[in-house]
Amino acid sequence: MNRTRLLVGTAISAVTGSLLLASPALAAGTQAGSTITNNVTVQYQVGGIAQTQATASNTVTVDRKVDLVVARTDASATIVTPGATAQAVSFTVTNTSNDTLDFQLTASQRADGESVDIFGNDSFDTTGGFTYYLDDGDGVFDAGDTLITHLNALAPDSPVVVHVVAANVPTGLANAAVAGIILTATAKENNNGTGLGTDLTQAATNTAGMDTIFADAAGFVDGARTASFSAVDAFEVFGATLSATKSSRIVAGDFGTGTFIPGATIEYCIAVSNAAGSATAENIVLSDTLPAEVTYVDAFGVLVGGPDCDTPGTGVGSESGGVVTGTVASLPADTTQTLIFRATIN
Repeated sequence: MNRTRLLVGTAISAVTGSLLLASPALAAGTQAGSTITNNVTVQYQVGGIAQTQATASNTVTVDRKVDLVVARTDASATIVTPGATAQAVSFTVTNTSNDTLDFQLTASQRADGESVDIFGNDSFDTTGGFTYYLDDGDGVFDAGDTLITHLNALAPDSPVVVHVVAANVPTGLANAAVAGIILTATAKENNNGTGLGTDLTQAATNTAGMDTIFADAAGFVDGARTASFSAVDAFEVFGATLSATKSSRIVAGDFGTGTFIPGATIEYCIAVSNAAGSATAENIVLSDTLPAEVTYVDAFGVLVGGPDCDTPGTGVGSESGGVVTGTVASLPADTTQTLIFRATIN
């Protein structure tokens, strides 16, 4: 009898090991609620005569492992300019659970001075709230994306890109100002419809049925095993910082240059500069309203685009009704362009 028991035990171990080796390895694991049945058959002889086989069976139900990952799509902040609207930061949301689930989406902002991971510290907030868009597959926030309120029926191992869109970037911000935007995804029941499912409840004990177990790691602001995960991205301000100076000099007169008397001709120079480290400014319009004490010199014209007041540009401005105007199409960082015209003192 002792020998028979030893043989039975050996047969069970061999069969069980074979079944484990044959199981496929899935990223999210076996579907929750699946049943796994393990059957074993033991053949043996007594006195050289085959005996009735001994059999055994075991069935378990696979529990639901709730897990998810949220990550920004790249390591770069979204560059914005002061006053911009509908700007997006982008995240990948992956359901690493072994069940199809809904996911609530919640965007929040870091407080001033708080860390924004690799982007430094937060220094401003966007305004007007957030909206969410499901990417159309190109990874870029554009007109092809779909406005959503949550992720509906997201299957295991099916990452999607979610764009979190801020309504407004405030004006008056300095270059390199940072706004940290956090996206938190929270797993919910799949309600088999278009609405957001109900809250998940973690099992207190292990039962024979399908239990729900939270297995998520800690995210940027959430703790582990909360059925949530969060990540942070950022907006970074990169704008143009323009300054203007206006100078004048006498270029002609009865008593020589340098004398501001009636009849003398003044040359005015408006110099517009873009600070180093700024974005390129575009479509700059300069406007100068002449005082009643001077008369515009039409023969000289309005010269635009020179690098300084001693080097007139080749661009052409205009004068109408005592207002001198000129346009600078593009002004890169750390450069200056001028508008030069002349007027006679009445």
